[in-house]
Amino acid sequence: MRFKNLIQLLPFIFLFISCKKEEFKVESNNQRTVFMYLPWSTNLTSYFYNNISDMEEAIQEKGLHNERIIVFLSTSSSEAEMFEITLNNGSCKRNVLKEYVNPPFTTEAGLTDILRDMKTFAPAESYSMIIGCHGMGWLPVVQSRSKAKEDFVYHWDYENIPMTRFFGGLTAEYQTDISTLAKSLSNNGLLMEYILFDDCYMSSLEVAYELRHVTNYMIACPTEVMVFGMPYATMGKYLLSENPDYKAICESFYQFYSNYQYPYGTLAVTDCSHLDELAELMKQIHSNYSFDNAQAVHIQRMDGYSPVIFYDFDDYVQTLCNTSTEIYNDFKTLLEKVIPYKTHTKKFYTASRGPITIEHYSGITTSEPSTNSKMVDYPQTSWYIDTHKSLIKN
Repeated sequence: MRFKNLIQLLPFIFLFISCKKEEFKVESNNQRTVFMYLPWSTNLTSYFYNNISDMEEAIQEKGLHNERIIVFLSTSSSEAEMFEITLNNGSCKRNVLKEYVNPPFTTEAGLTDILRDMKTFAPAESYSMIIGCHGMGWLPVVQSRSKAKEDFVYHWDYENIPMTRFFGGLTAEYQTDISTLAKSLSNNGLLMEYILFDDCYMSSLEVAYELRHVTNYMIACPTEVMVFGMPYATMGKYLLSENPDYKAICESFYQFYSNYQYPYGTLAVTDCSHLDELAELMKQIHSNYSFDNAQAVHIQRMDGYSPVIFYDFDDYVQTLCNTSTEIYNDFKTLLEKVIPYKTHTKKFYTASRGPITIEHYSGITTSEPSTNSKMVDYPQTSWYIDTHKSLIKN
């Protein structure tokens, strides 16, 4: 599981930047820069190298024309490097642009600087970002362990089982809040074409809503993702295209994981341009319907936690206001715009419970009905605030 506590977080590492820059050439005809961001994630480094190699395989197949590929890779808990993948005579080369010592990527200032470096080395008309690590949805770093009412076992804490991913490292000093990512992108004036989270539990309404002003699309998994991560060798050409083929990205993901050693995978594409409209509709729904906690057991769980933290969003709304109501029909129509593409295998994998059958799938989760102790900070999320404030009367 990668991306850990993206928990409104983006888990990343490091504490002070020192660097060494090599000479670099600014390409005036660069239309697009794809930024692979791979911060320290404790036990995922070898898989990151595989991900990079697979992306290079896709580059060799597709070729590079008016795009550049920049990678930030933590090579240890205290060192990182930024390099560019170039293509020369059919072979990929990694050209180091900058080296870092204890980069503070968990802070707004530190992550802002890293993104500024990327933008300086490879200025472009448009940008996309791939984030690889451990993830834990919207949960904030500050309470990832300290505020739990009891000992809490994360999906990355289990041993001797197939591994999955999350946003950042396994401990708080290597984890980054989602709001920090959003602010750091905004500080650089960056609006990403897409942000792809190669981490667990990141296809969350709460996460997408926090990022809605800094990316057009979000590509992420609503459940845990196997430690292998995204199949970049086959998916890469669609991610690198001038006009990303989101349908093909989902199809490539499904084809890989339906035939994988562990045949479990979920993926969805969120169109962030519709999220403000969705929040307004959810505010109306919450103003007219009250949730019966006894109904939570009937909603599709998308994790292995007890109590559940991540529920299927559509199944929650369907349970809340009933499918026969006009407002649910409006919601369903809008949700199809919010999630234009999605895919899943018959089951998803959890470290704590093993495979779980998927009976209802919208491609995105919410933690709204959860009673888990981790919900202590949920009322502070932007999504909760904007979907629960009183309706304005004309």
